[in-house]
Amino acid sequence: MPVAYVLVPPRATAKMLATEFARYLGIPTTARIQTQSTESVCQTYNQIGVRLVLSDEIHRVNPRTTTGAETADLIKDLTERIQATFVHAGIDVTNTPLFNGVRGAQLADRASLIECGPLPARLGNKHPFTDVITDLENALDLHHHRPGTLPRHATYLHQRTAGRIGSLTRLIRQAEGGRPGHHQSLMPSSRSATLAGSRS
Repeated sequence: MPVAYVLVPPRATAKMLATEFARYLGIPTTARIQTQSTESVCQTYNQIGVRLVLSDEIHRVNPRTTTGAETADLIKDLTERIQATFVHAGIDVTNTPLFNGVRGAQLADRASLIECGPLPARLGNKHPFTDVITDLENALDLHHHRPGTLPRHATYLHQRTAGRIGSLTRLIRQAEGGRPGHHQSLMPSSRSATLAGSRS
């Protein structure tokens, strides 16, 4: 199932957001007015069969400003024209202007709210946080890293990150160092587990 991920820029204008949607699929946007860019985005997303669109940091859109209202209108337009399910993720979205007021009500009518908190270490017989760590470890392109190292330290990592995925990914990125061949320990020396840098 083709999936698109779009990060809403701070103080996003409709043009900026349309550009982010285009950039994700490599759609050229130079010297195009927004209407043409939006047309191209909708056509391309539908043509390749994108079925899930994840828009992150959606709380950055404020429809109470002129540019924010235009951006909210663009989001509404895209949800109507792209034949995909939209998942908008953000912080405390129910208390932001985005889903309140006249424009907000239109967006809210097209959405179902799912409140997400920190992942528990254990949920019945399942271990959701360990599952996320395993998935992250499998997705990382690392060398000098023994598979299964991170899940073995799930309890410590859960304590250190309070079960927050953002904190976990930041911790892993910091340990990775962002440079090939560079690595740092995720744990104190008494709990040695090393994450090596990405392969180039």
